[in-house]
Amino acid sequence: MKINQAEFVISNMEVEKCPAPDRAEYAFIGRSNVGKSSLINMLTNHKNLAKISGKPGKTQLINHFLINNEWYLVDLPGYGYAKVTHNMRNRFERFISDYMLTRPNLTNVFVLVDCRHKPQELDLDFMLFLGEHGVPFSIIFTKQDKLNKTQTRTFMKAYEKEMLQTWEEMPPYFVTSALTGSGRDEVLAYIEEINKTVDYSNPTL
Repeated sequence: MKINQAEFVISNMEVEKCPAPDRAEYAFIGRSNVGKSSLINMLTNHKNLAKISGKPGKTQLINHFLINNEWYLVDLPGYGYAKVTHNMRNRFERFISDYMLTRPNLTNVFVLVDCRHKPQELDLDFMLFLGEHGVPFSIIFTKQDKLNKTQTRTFMKAYEKEMLQTWEEMPPYFVTSALTGSGRDEVLAYIEEINKTVDYSNPTL
C-alpha cells in the first residue's frame, strides 16, 4: 500500500463524536512510551502527523486520521501511565472501553508492545479483554532496532510461549522499528488485505 494522503480529522473523548462509521477503522494503542506516535508517523510517512513527546501519556484523546480517503487510523491514549491522576486513568479506561465495544466499523486493533521487555501484565490483560469481547486485534512489536537478531528471536520465543498459555495460537504480529522503517510494508499490506474484505458503506451502520 502506498499512502498518498494522511490528514487529521478530529480529536475527542466521546465515541458519539467520532466520524461517521463509513470506512474501515484501525486503532493503535499500547503502554505509554511504547513508541506509538513514532510508529504512526513511520507508517504514514508523515514526520509530524502524530505528536511525539518526551513525556509519556501525551495522547489523551481519540485521534482520527483519514488515510487515502479510504480508511481511518485511530491514535488512542496509552495505558498504564502512572503519573496521570487516578480519576484521569479511570476516564481513559472508560472511554477506551466504550470505543472498543461500540464502534461498529472498528476493523482491527493494533496492540503495540515494546520488544525490549518481557511480557507485561497490562498488555496481556488488555489483549485478553479484546479476545473476550470478540474485538479483532494484532500485535505490533516496536523498537526492534534496539535488539540484534539473536535477541529478537529470543524475545519472540519467550513472548509466544507466554501467549500460548492463554491463547490457542499467536494472533497476527509484526516486528517493527520506527527508526529503520522495518515492518512498515508488512503492516500496510495487512491493512490493505483486510480492506478488500470489508464494506462499511452501508449508511444504516
